[in-house]
Amino acid sequence: MYSFVRRLAGVSLATASAALLVASAQAQNGPNENANARAKSVAAYWSKDKVAAATPRDLYLDAEGLAYTKNAAGGFVPYGHSKPYELTAEKLKAVPTPKAKPGSGDTTPPTISGMSPADGATFGTAQVFEANVTDASGVKSVTFNVTYTGGSQSFVGTLVSGSTYQVSLSGFPAGPGSWNVTATDNVKGQGNTTTSPTLTFTAGSGGGGGGGGGGGTGDDVANERYADGGDIQTAAGRIYFEMPQDRRFRRWAGYICSGTVVTDSTTGRSVIQTAAHCVYDDVYKAFARNVLFIPNQDQTTGTGTDLNCSNDPIGCWAPSFGVVDVDWTTRSFPDNIPWDWGYYVVSDTGAHSGSAASSDALDQAVPPMTVNFGNVAADDGADGAGTPDFTHAMGYSGSDDPFFMYCAEDMTDYDSANWLQAQCDLSGGSSGGPWIQPLTNGAGPLMSVNSWGYTGSPGMYGPKLNNGEAQCTFDEARFTNFTAISTADGEEGFVASGC
Repeated sequence: MYSFVRRLAGVSLATASAALLVASAQAQNGPNENANARAKSVAAYWSKDKVAAATPRDLYLDAEGLAYTKNAAGGFVPYGHSKPYELTAEKLKAVPTPKAKPGSGDTTPPTISGMSPADGATFGTAQVFEANVTDASGVKSVTFNVTYTGGSQSFVGTLVSGSTYQVSLSGFPAGPGSWNVTATDNVKGQGNTTTSPTLTFTAGSGGGGGGGGGGGTGDDVANERYADGGDIQTAAGRIYFEMPQDRRFRRWAGYICSGTVVTDSTTGRSVIQTAAHCVYDDVYKAFARNVLFIPNQDQTTGTGTDLNCSNDPIGCWAPSFGVVDVDWTTRSFPDNIPWDWGYYVVSDTGAHSGSAASSDALDQAVPPMTVNFGNVAADDGADGAGTPDFTHAMGYSGSDDPFFMYCAEDMTDYDSANWLQAQCDLSGGSSGGPWIQPLTNGAGPLMSVNSWGYTGSPGMYGPKLNNGEAQCTFDEARFTNFTAISTADGEEGFVASGC
């Protein structure tokens, strides 16, 4: 799947202690004098149009090991290469070969079959909707039209394998609903369009809904809104940022990730843990710019993400710089998967805007979470909630804006670099969100972050933090001088290379 060479992983207590002694003196150097003006500028930068254009920065691998992200329509976009997803060998084998040329007189619309869930199905607050769509001229678009108690919406389906299209939805209110599928072929012009029969369902009546199925327990959750409160509700938040789209940094695009305020035990700063791919672009070799963190956005009094920091519970914070491991920057995804952890550093003064908070220091305004850089449980042989390896993965959703979502199940030791939650089906925007083991009354230690998944199946992978290197990168976030960081676009960060 991928290859990498691991460097020295251990960090001795003596080495760590020495780092603390040096860093204590460094920590006295505060943020640069322009921090307050910069925070206001970042908050104002995210206009309604920029928010609408931002897309989840989630990373995927296909069956060939090629990397992709998703666009706003849910389609896979090449990442670090130019090979379209539909043209990979995986897809060429599975997608029917067009037999009719556009404009050749084809008047036959696509065929829709294999719709799931079946008519009259009952599920919980989340469900994967699926249909097989074929056409001799090729399929141009597939739309899932869903009516539920209180409203109706249409969603663009994603081709997951062969002729199977899916859309994963969550947040259903209790009550009856219905759905159908509209498909259009590739015939020149408007194409031939057909709509399937309408099927009924009852939502919100128990169970966790779809999301991959198989192999789990009754306690497993694939993708649902988190509603149990606690420290994690406030400490986790949505991250907006921009990454370059060319090597000269002339074009930038907006993205969405998730992150969590963590305990750093230093003065003058707060630290947010997230994924490295939410901090540093490993293709164009640059740190993110215009970064904005919105804790507990789920509880906004607005209707969704509007970047009105005054209707978010405790406002917004603008980080000063990011920190990632050198192995993330010198390799490209997926060869740098083992180092997909990163941190944002926030000044305790001048970084806050919007709603009043108990303190201008982020880690005083929210309860920071501890990070476990030691060993954790996996594959312990017991099943379900309350067992040592039952793990929650959490993150902010793009499609379920502004909700804080989660999945939960027994964790698997996937390989030397990754943990796996095999049935997890968190929606886009969750990258960088916390993995917690155990989660008790809304609190618990973070032991990984949402990192990546495969294009054709559910499952979330998270990097192992118990290798010494993650702890070292975290220490750089705790003690690197604010004044040592450039403020130029693409350079607002620090590469941890001494681990």
